[in-house]
Amino acid sequence: MELSQESELCFPHLPNSSCRIVIQSYSASLLTYVLLSSISVLTVTLNLLVIISISHFKQLHTCTNVLLLSLAVSDFLIGIVMFFQMMTTNGCWFLGDLMCSLYYVTACISTSASIGNMVLISMDRYVAICFPLHYSTKVTQKRVQICVYLCWTCSALSNGLMQKDNLENPGKYNSCYGDCVLVIDYIAGRVDLFLSFIGPVTVIIVLYMRVFVEAVSQARAMRSHIASVTPQGPVSVTVKKSELKAARTLGVVILVFLICLCPYFCVTLTSQDTLINTSSSAFVLYLFYFNSCLNPVIYTFFYPWFRKCIQLIVTLQILQPDSSEANIT
Repeated sequence: MELSQESELCFPHLPNSSCRIVIQSYSASLLTYVLLSSISVLTVTLNLLVIISISHFKQLHTCTNVLLLSLAVSDFLIGIVMFFQMMTTNGCWFLGDLMCSLYYVTACISTSASIGNMVLISMDRYVAICFPLHYSTKVTQKRVQICVYLCWTCSALSNGLMQKDNLENPGKYNSCYGDCVLVIDYIAGRVDLFLSFIGPVTVIIVLYMRVFVEAVSQARAMRSHIASVTPQGPVSVTVKKSELKAARTLGVVILVFLICLCPYFCVTLTSQDTLINTSSSAFVLYLFYFNSCLNPVIYTFFYPWFRKCIQLIVTLQILQPDSSEANIT
Protein backbone atom coordinates (compact mmCIF):
# COMPACT_ATOMS: atom_id res chain seq x y z
CA MET A 1 0.00 0.00 0.00
CA GLU A 2 2.89 2.34 0.79
CA LEU A 3 4.53 1.66 -2.57
CA SER A 4 1.26 2.41 -4.32
CA GLN A 5 1.05 5.80 -2.60
CA GLU A 6 4.67 6.64 -3.43
CA SER A 7 4.18 5.72 -7.07
CA GLU A 8 1.50 8.41 -7.32
CA LEU A 9 3.87 11.21 -6.33
CA CYS A 10 5.86 13.36 -8.76
CA PHE A 11 8.85 13.15 -6.41
CA PRO A 12 8.49 9.99 -4.25
CA HIS A 13 11.43 11.02 -2.04
CA LEU A 14 9.45 14.13 -0.98
CA PRO A 15 6.18 12.57 0.22
CA ASN A 16 5.10 15.61 2.25
CA SER A 17 5.63 18.28 -0.44
CA SER A 18 5.43 16.49 -3.78
CA CYS A 19 2.53 16.84 -6.19
CA ARG A 20 0.54 13.76 -7.08
CA ILE A 21 0.52 12.20 -10.53
CA VAL A 22 -2.75 11.97 -12.45
CA ILE A 23 -3.40 8.26 -12.78
CA GLN A 24 -4.36 7.11 -16.29
CA SER A 25 -4.62 3.74 -17.93
CA TYR A 26 -1.56 2.58 -19.87
CA SER A 27 -3.40 2.62 -23.20
CA ALA A 28 -4.76 6.13 -22.62
CA SER A 29 -1.34 7.46 -21.61
CA LEU A 30 0.35 5.80 -24.59
CA LEU A 31 -2.25 7.16 -27.02
CA THR A 32 -1.90 10.67 -25.56
CA TYR A 33 1.88 10.69 -25.78
CA VAL A 34 1.97 9.26 -29.30
CA LEU A 35 -0.66 11.70 -30.57
CA LEU A 36 0.83 14.82 -28.97
CA SER A 37 4.42 13.95 -29.83
CA SER A 38 3.43 13.28 -33.45
CA ILE A 39 1.66 16.64 -33.70
CA SER A 40 4.63 18.40 -32.09
CA VAL A 41 7.17 16.80 -34.45
CA LEU A 42 4.94 17.44 -37.47
CA THR A 43 4.45 21.08 -36.47
CA VAL A 44 8.19 21.69 -36.04
CA THR A 45 9.09 19.87 -39.26
CA LEU A 46 6.50 21.46 -41.54
CA ASN A 47 7.11 24.98 -40.28
CA LEU A 48 10.86 24.46 -40.58
CA LEU A 49 10.27 23.58 -44.25
CA VAL A 50 8.33 26.83 -44.69
CA ILE A 51 11.14 28.81 -43.03
CA ILE A 52 13.82 27.20 -45.21
CA SER A 53 11.76 27.61 -48.38
CA ILE A 54 11.02 31.31 -48.00
CA SER A 55 14.47 32.14 -46.64
CA HIS A 56 16.42 30.23 -49.30
CA PHE A 57 14.63 30.85 -52.59
CA LYS A 58 14.94 34.46 -53.73
CA GLN A 59 11.83 34.22 -55.87
CA LEU A 60 9.80 33.86 -52.68
CA HIS A 61 11.13 37.06 -51.10
CA THR A 62 7.85 38.92 -51.44
CA CYS A 63 6.06 41.07 -48.89
CA THR A 64 3.32 38.51 -48.30
CA ASN A 65 5.85 35.71 -47.87
CA VAL A 66 7.77 37.75 -45.29
CA LEU A 67 4.59 37.67 -43.20
CA LEU A 68 4.23 33.93 -43.82
CA LEU A 69 7.85 33.49 -42.74
CA SER A 70 7.19 35.33 -39.49
CA LEU A 71 4.06 33.23 -38.94
CA ALA A 72 6.06 30.05 -39.58
CA VAL A 73 8.67 31.10 -36.99
CA SER A 74 5.98 31.64 -34.35
CA ASP A 75 4.34 28.32 -35.29
CA PHE A 76 7.73 26.60 -35.12
CA LEU A 77 8.22 27.87 -31.56
CA ILE A 78 4.70 26.76 -30.65
CA GLY A 79 5.59 23.28 -31.92
CA ILE A 80 8.50 23.22 -29.45
CA VAL A 81 6.20 24.52 -26.71
CA MET A 82 3.81 21.65 -27.47
CA PHE A 83 6.59 19.19 -26.69
CA PHE A 84 7.09 20.68 -23.23
CA GLN A 85 3.32 20.86 -22.71
CA MET A 86 3.18 17.16 -23.53
CA MET A 87 5.57 16.48 -20.66
CA THR A 88 2.96 17.74 -18.19
CA THR A 89 0.06 15.52 -19.31
CA ASN A 90 0.39 13.42 -16.16
CA GLY A 91 0.24 16.53 -13.96
CA CYS A 92 3.95 16.75 -13.09
CA TRP A 93 6.64 19.21 -14.13
CA PHE A 94 10.16 17.85 -13.72
CA LEU A 95 12.27 20.66 -15.25
CA GLY A 96 12.31 23.07 -12.33
CA ASP A 97 10.70 26.41 -11.56
CA LEU A 98 12.92 28.52 -13.85
CA MET A 99 12.17 26.35 -16.89
CA CYS A 100 8.49 26.55 -15.99
CA SER A 101 8.63 30.35 -16.11
CA LEU A 102 10.57 30.33 -19.39
CA TYR A 103 8.11 27.82 -20.84
CA TYR A 104 5.16 30.08 -20.12
CA VAL A 105 6.78 33.28 -21.38
CA THR A 106 7.92 31.54 -24.59
CA ALA A 107 4.46 30.09 -25.15
CA CYS A 108 2.77 33.45 -24.61
CA ILE A 109 5.21 35.37 -26.81
CA SER A 110 4.87 32.82 -29.62
CA THR A 111 1.08 32.77 -29.53
CA SER A 112 0.86 36.56 -29.29
CA ALA A 113 3.22 36.92 -32.25
CA SER A 114 1.18 34.35 -34.19
CA ILE A 115 -2.00 36.37 -33.60
CA GLY A 116 -0.19 39.58 -34.57
CA ASN A 117 1.04 37.96 -37.77
CA MET A 118 -2.53 37.01 -38.65
CA VAL A 119 -3.56 40.66 -38.28
CA LEU A 120 -0.70 41.75 -40.54
CA ILE A 121 -1.66 39.13 -43.14
CA SER A 122 -5.24 40.42 -43.10
CA MET A 123 -4.00 43.98 -43.59
CA ASP A 124 -1.75 42.87 -46.45
CA ARG A 125 -4.63 41.16 -48.28
CA TYR A 126 -6.91 44.12 -47.59
CA VAL A 127 -4.54 46.51 -49.34
CA ALA A 128 -3.80 44.04 -52.17
CA ILE A 129 -7.47 43.45 -53.00
CA CYS A 130 -9.09 46.77 -52.15
CA PHE A 131 -6.27 49.07 -53.34
CA PRO A 132 -4.42 47.02 -55.98
CA LEU A 133 -3.00 50.03 -57.83
CA HIS A 134 -1.39 51.36 -54.65
CA TYR A 135 -0.21 48.00 -53.24
CA SER A 136 3.36 48.21 -54.54
CA THR A 137 3.83 51.69 -53.07
CA LYS A 138 1.98 51.19 -49.79
CA VAL A 139 3.34 47.72 -49.00
CA THR A 140 7.12 47.51 -49.33
CA GLN A 141 9.69 45.05 -48.01
CA LYS A 142 11.05 47.59 -45.54
CA ARG A 143 7.62 48.48 -44.16
CA VAL A 144 6.64 44.84 -43.82
CA GLN A 145 9.90 44.02 -42.02
CA ILE A 146 9.34 46.93 -39.62
CA CYS A 147 5.80 45.69 -38.91
CA VAL A 148 7.07 42.18 -38.24
CA TYR A 149 9.77 43.53 -35.93
CA LEU A 150 7.22 45.61 -34.03
CA CYS A 151 4.90 42.61 -33.77
CA TRP A 152 7.55 40.47 -32.09
CA THR A 153 8.85 43.33 -29.95
CA CYS A 154 5.39 44.21 -28.63
CA SER A 155 4.65 40.53 -27.96
CA ALA A 156 7.88 40.13 -26.00
CA LEU A 157 7.47 43.37 -24.01
CA SER A 158 3.78 42.88 -23.15
CA ASN A 159 4.19 39.28 -22.04
CA GLY A 160 7.46 40.02 -20.26
CA LEU A 161 5.79 42.77 -18.22
CA MET A 162 2.70 40.67 -17.57
CA GLN A 163 4.80 37.76 -16.30
CA LYS A 164 7.44 39.87 -14.58
CA ASP A 165 6.58 38.55 -11.12
CA ASN A 166 6.62 34.97 -12.36
CA LEU A 167 10.03 35.47 -14.02
CA GLU A 168 11.57 37.22 -11.00
CA ASN A 169 10.21 34.67 -8.51
CA PRO A 170 9.95 31.29 -10.29
CA GLY A 171 7.68 28.84 -8.53
CA LYS A 172 6.22 31.50 -6.23
CA TYR A 173 2.66 30.28 -6.73
CA ASN A 174 3.38 26.54 -6.88
CA SER A 175 1.57 24.62 -4.18
CA CYS A 176 3.91 21.59 -4.30
CA TYR A 177 7.04 20.24 -6.00
CA GLY A 178 6.22 19.24 -9.57
CA ASP A 179 3.65 22.00 -9.97
CA CYS A 180 3.89 24.54 -12.79
CA VAL A 181 1.36 27.36 -12.73
CA LEU A 182 1.14 30.88 -14.04
CA VAL A 183 -0.77 33.51 -12.08
CA ILE A 184 -1.72 36.69 -13.90
CA ASP A 185 -3.14 39.79 -12.27
CA TYR A 186 -6.87 40.08 -12.99
CA ILE A 187 -6.64 43.51 -14.64
CA ALA A 188 -3.54 42.52 -16.65
CA GLY A 189 -5.31 39.35 -17.71
CA ARG A 190 -8.34 41.25 -18.99
CA VAL A 191 -6.15 43.79 -20.81
CA ASP A 192 -4.22 40.92 -22.40
CA LEU A 193 -7.50 39.26 -23.36
CA PHE A 194 -8.53 42.39 -25.24
CA LEU A 195 -5.12 42.90 -26.88
CA SER A 196 -4.60 39.23 -27.75
CA PHE A 197 -8.12 38.19 -28.70
CA ILE A 198 -10.98 40.68 -28.87
CA GLY A 199 -9.05 43.45 -30.64
CA PRO A 200 -7.15 41.30 -33.18
CA VAL A 201 -10.13 39.08 -33.99
CA THR A 202 -12.32 42.15 -34.57
CA VAL A 203 -9.72 43.65 -36.92
CA ILE A 204 -9.29 40.35 -38.80
CA ILE A 205 -13.03 39.82 -39.27
CA VAL A 206 -13.69 43.41 -40.39
CA LEU A 207 -10.79 43.43 -42.86
CA TYR A 208 -11.63 40.05 -44.35
CA MET A 209 -15.30 40.90 -44.69
CA ARG A 210 -14.17 43.90 -46.72
CA VAL A 211 -11.77 41.70 -48.71
CA PHE A 212 -14.52 39.15 -49.36
CA VAL A 213 -16.93 41.76 -50.66
CA GLU A 214 -14.28 43.31 -52.90
CA ALA A 215 -13.09 39.90 -54.14
CA VAL A 216 -16.62 38.91 -55.15
CA SER A 217 -17.06 42.24 -56.90
CA GLN A 218 -13.78 41.87 -58.81
CA ALA A 219 -14.52 38.26 -59.77
CA ARG A 220 -17.86 39.29 -61.25
CA ALA A 221 -16.23 42.19 -63.09
CA MET A 222 -13.59 39.91 -64.59
CA ARG A 223 -16.18 37.39 -65.77
CA SER A 224 -18.37 40.06 -67.35
CA HIS A 225 -15.53 41.86 -69.16
CA ILE A 226 -13.24 38.94 -69.98
CA ALA A 227 -14.39 38.91 -73.62
CA SER A 228 -13.71 42.60 -74.25
CA VAL A 229 -10.35 43.21 -72.62
CA THR A 230 -7.81 45.58 -74.11
CA PRO A 231 -4.34 44.35 -75.21
CA GLN A 232 -3.10 45.21 -71.71
CA GLY A 233 -6.11 43.50 -70.15
CA PRO A 234 -4.87 39.90 -69.87
CA VAL A 235 -1.90 40.97 -67.75
CA SER A 236 -4.15 42.94 -65.43
CA VAL A 237 -6.57 40.05 -65.13
CA THR A 238 -3.75 37.61 -64.38
CA VAL A 239 -2.51 39.83 -61.56
CA LYS A 240 -5.98 40.10 -60.11
CA LYS A 241 -6.52 36.35 -60.28
CA SER A 242 -3.24 35.69 -58.45
CA GLU A 243 -4.16 38.18 -55.75
CA LEU A 244 -7.63 36.68 -55.39
CA LYS A 245 -6.15 33.19 -55.11
CA ALA A 246 -3.74 34.38 -52.41
CA ALA A 247 -6.66 36.04 -50.61
CA ARG A 248 -8.68 32.80 -50.70
CA THR A 249 -5.75 30.73 -49.45
CA LEU A 250 -4.91 33.09 -46.61
CA GLY A 251 -8.63 33.39 -45.89
CA VAL A 252 -8.69 29.64 -45.24
CA VAL A 253 -5.65 30.03 -42.97
CA ILE A 254 -7.38 32.77 -40.99
CA LEU A 255 -10.69 30.87 -40.79
CA VAL A 256 -8.94 27.78 -39.40
CA PHE A 257 -7.01 30.05 -37.04
CA LEU A 258 -10.23 31.55 -35.65
CA ILE A 259 -11.81 28.10 -35.25
CA CYS A 260 -8.81 26.93 -33.23
CA LEU A 261 -8.40 30.18 -31.31
CA CYS A 262 -11.95 30.97 -30.18
CA PRO A 263 -12.57 27.96 -27.87
CA TYR A 264 -9.46 28.72 -25.82
CA PHE A 265 -10.32 32.38 -25.26
CA CYS A 266 -13.98 31.55 -24.67
CA VAL A 267 -12.86 29.32 -21.80
CA THR A 268 -10.66 32.19 -20.57
CA LEU A 269 -13.60 34.59 -20.71
CA THR A 270 -15.82 32.28 -18.65
CA SER A 271 -13.12 31.44 -16.08
CA GLN A 272 -13.54 32.71 -12.56
CA ASP A 273 -9.88 33.70 -12.31
CA THR A 274 -6.77 33.97 -14.46
CA LEU A 275 -4.93 31.02 -12.95
CA ILE A 276 -3.56 28.78 -15.70
CA ASN A 277 -2.50 25.27 -14.71
CA THR A 278 -0.66 22.88 -17.00
CA SER A 279 -3.45 20.32 -16.68
CA SER A 280 -6.43 22.67 -16.99
CA SER A 281 -8.36 23.28 -20.20
CA ALA A 282 -6.09 20.81 -21.99
CA PHE A 283 -8.33 20.23 -24.99
CA VAL A 284 -8.81 23.88 -25.96
CA LEU A 285 -5.13 24.59 -25.34
CA TYR A 286 -4.00 21.77 -27.63
CA LEU A 287 -6.58 22.83 -30.21
CA PHE A 288 -5.06 26.30 -30.12
CA TYR A 289 -1.56 24.85 -30.56
CA PHE A 290 -2.73 22.44 -33.26
CA ASN A 291 -3.45 25.41 -35.53
CA SER A 292 0.32 25.85 -35.90
CA CYS A 293 0.47 22.42 -37.51
CA LEU A 294 -2.44 23.11 -39.85
CA ASN A 295 -1.01 26.26 -41.47
CA PRO A 296 1.77 24.54 -43.49
CA VAL A 297 -0.65 21.73 -44.35
CA ILE A 298 -2.92 24.35 -45.93
CA TYR A 299 0.06 25.73 -47.86
CA THR A 300 0.75 22.24 -49.20
CA PHE A 301 -2.76 22.00 -50.66
CA PHE A 302 -3.04 25.56 -51.99
CA TYR A 303 0.51 26.65 -52.86
CA PRO A 304 2.27 24.73 -55.68
CA TRP A 305 5.49 26.58 -54.85
CA PHE A 306 5.54 25.06 -51.37
CA ARG A 307 5.18 21.53 -52.74
CA LYS A 308 8.05 22.19 -55.17
CA CYS A 309 10.18 23.62 -52.36
CA ILE A 310 9.58 20.53 -50.22
CA GLN A 311 10.71 18.35 -53.11
CA LEU A 312 13.89 20.38 -53.59
CA ILE A 313 14.64 20.39 -49.86
CA VAL A 314 13.99 16.70 -49.27
CA THR A 315 16.10 15.70 -52.27
CA LEU A 316 18.88 18.06 -51.05
CA GLN A 317 18.87 19.97 -54.33
CA ILE A 318 19.02 23.20 -52.34
CA LEU A 319 22.66 22.34 -51.58
CA GLN A 320 23.56 22.81 -55.24
CA PRO A 321 25.19 26.09 -56.37
CA ASP A 322 22.73 28.80 -57.38
CA SER A 323 19.79 26.75 -56.09
CA SER A 324 18.39 29.91 -54.51
CA GLU A 325 17.84 31.25 -58.04
CA ALA A 326 15.61 28.31 -59.01
CA ASN A 327 12.24 29.00 -60.62
CA ILE A 328 9.70 28.07 -57.96
CA THR A 329 6.43 29.73 -58.97
